[in-house]
Amino acid sequence: MRLPIISGDILFEAEISMQGWDAKMRNADKLISAREAALKALGIYRRNNAWSDLTLNGLIRGSDLPPAEAALMTKIVYGVLQNLTLCDYVAAQFSSIELKKLEPRVLDILRMSIYQLVFLTRVPASAAVNEGVALARKYSNQRAAGFVNAVLRKIAKAVEDGALPELPGDGLQGLSVKYSHPEWLVKEFCGVLGPDGAEALMTAGNDGDTPITVQVNTLISDTEEALTALAADGVDAVRHEWLDSCLELRGAGNITRLEAFSKGLIYVQDAAAKLSVIAAGPKKNDFVVDGCAAPGGKSFAAAIQMENKGRIAAFDVHAAKLRNMENSAGRLKIDIIETFKRDSSLPPDTLSGSADVVLADVPCSGFGVIRKKPEIRYKDEREAAGLPDIQKKILQALSAYTKPGGTLLYSTCTILKRENEEVIEWFLRNNGLFSLEAFTLPGVGEVPDGMITLWPHIHATDGFFICKMRRKV
Repeated sequence: MRLPIISGDILFEAEISMQGWDAKMRNADKLISAREAALKALGIYRRNNAWSDLTLNGLIRGSDLPPAEAALMTKIVYGVLQNLTLCDYVAAQFSSIELKKLEPRVLDILRMSIYQLVFLTRVPASAAVNEGVALARKYSNQRAAGFVNAVLRKIAKAVEDGALPELPGDGLQGLSVKYSHPEWLVKEFCGVLGPDGAEALMTAGNDGDTPITVQVNTLISDTEEALTALAADGVDAVRHEWLDSCLELRGAGNITRLEAFSKGLIYVQDAAAKLSVIAAGPKKNDFVVDGCAAPGGKSFAAAIQMENKGRIAAFDVHAAKLRNMENSAGRLKIDIIETFKRDSSLPPDTLSGSADVVLADVPCSGFGVIRKKPEIRYKDEREAAGLPDIQKKILQALSAYTKPGGTLLYSTCTILKRENEEVIEWFLRNNGLFSLEAFTLPGVGEVPDGMITLWPHIHATDGFFICKMRRKV
C-alpha cells in the first residue's frame, strides 16, 4: 500500500484536511452500529489508501452514530490498524481457507472481530462473534457468514481458555507479529534502540489512548480560559506535564465544533513540534522563513512566540493547503504570515540571506507518528529509502535564506538516522558557514550537541528530530 510522505508538523485540524473529504462522505448511507461503521471505514482505507483519521472523521460527520458508538467505531478501526499483522496471524491459525483467498470484506470482518475478542475485554465475546456473522451475512452471503461463525467461535474459545497460538519465535519475526510492524522497520528500530527499546517504542506506538495535544493561543487567550471553554463542551482537558500553554484532550470528538477551537483559543499541535519552534527561538520583529509550511502549525507557533510582530514567509507547493493555512491564521487572529506557492527544494530567487530564522520541517517517512497514524508503519521500504536525497535538497535550498548570524532549524517526525543525523552530517560537510548550536528545551533540558530525537516511550511526544544550526557572521 502506498502512503504519502508527510511533514513533521502533524495536525488533526479538520478545517485543514476535512473539507474535501466531507463532500465524499456526505452521501454515505446512515450507519446503524459501530461495527458496521468500522467495516465501512476499513474498506475505505483499504480501497483508497485514505488516512484513517480522515476516514473516521468523515464517517462520524456523515452519520447518525451516537457518541458512544462513534467512540467504539474509532477504537476498533485504530485497533485493527495497530494490530493488523497479529490479527491476520491469529486468523490464519484458525481458518481453513488461506487469507489471501478470502473476499477482502470478509477478511476485514475477521480482523475487526478478532481485535475485539483479543484486546477489548469489556466487549462480550458473543457480541463480537454475532455482529461479525451478521455483517458477513449482510455484506457477503450466507456461506461467508457460516465460515466467519466457525472461525470466530474457535478463536473465542481459545481466548477463553488462554490457548491462543504462540508467536513465531523471539526474533524479528516474533516482534513483527506481536507489534504488527514490518520486519524491516523492527530491524531499524532495534538498530537504534536495541530490542528492549524497540519493544518499548512499538508498545507506545500501539497505545490506544493517545490524547490530542493542543496549544493555547496566548495572543488572545490563556490556559485557564481555554480549559473553561473545553470543560463547557464536555471535553476532558488537562495541562501538559511540562510544557506551558499546552493541553491534552480526551473525548474531544470533532474538534472543529468546540467553542475553544472556533474562537481561536487553541490549535492542534504535538508538544514535539512546538518544542522545535522553541528551539529555533524566533523573537518579536524577526523575519522567519517556514519552508514546507502547510498545514501551518510551526508558523502559528512562531507567530505566537513573536507576539504577532514581525514577518513570516510560509512556503508550500500546494495552493489549496496554503489557503486553508490562511483561514486557520485568521481564526487564530494571526496577521504576520504571508504565504507563497513555492517548491522549497528550489534555490531562492528572492529573500536570499535575509531570514533571522529558517524552519526546514522537511517531508519524511513519518515513523515518529505511528501512534497517531498507525497505517504509516505499512509504508513500502523502498519509498522511505529515497527520502534523504529529497531532504538534503530542501535543506540545502532553504539554508540560503538564512542571514549571517541567523538560525537554521531542521526537523522531521521520523526517527530514522538516515533522515536525521545522516542528513545533518552531509549538510555540515558541504556547508562550512553553518555549525551546530546547543539549546535548551522545557521538560528535556540541555541539548549540548545541537540535535536531539524525542521518543514516544521516553518523552510522551511524537517521535521527532530537532537540529539547530547557526550561520556564521
